[in-house]
Amino acid sequence: MASFIKRTIRLNPSQARTLTGFANRRGLSEYALLLKVIDAGFLALLHGADRETDLAEMASVIGSISERLADAERVLDRTLFTACAAYAYARSSALGGRTSDEVIAAEARAAFERQRKLAEESER
Repeated sequence: MASFIKRTIRLNPSQARTLTGFANRRGLSEYALLLKVIDAGFLALLHGADRETDLAEMASVIGSISERLADAERVLDRTLFTACAAYAYARSSALGGRTSDEVIAAEARAAFERQRKLAEESER
């Protein structure tokens, strides 16, 4: 059987309210939750899960997500341009005209820019 040593702690009012709120939501007494908080704190200290490590890890993950998002945006831009070019060529073909590739490419670029502008306006 484990023996325990009694300690007295003081919580500031904000900590006390937070503890009470969490304890009520979890259906625990404040003392039972306080023991869990202390155990979690000891585990964090023992395993080095301090705030600086967490912030550094979060910054690294956010950086990685930002890179992947930029890659996805480039792929989406290329996909949009390809769709605009396909539309321009299909339109030219459907109209039966003998439009030059330069003219069709200019129409595709113009359609791409219109779609990008519409997308940017919808973000606002």
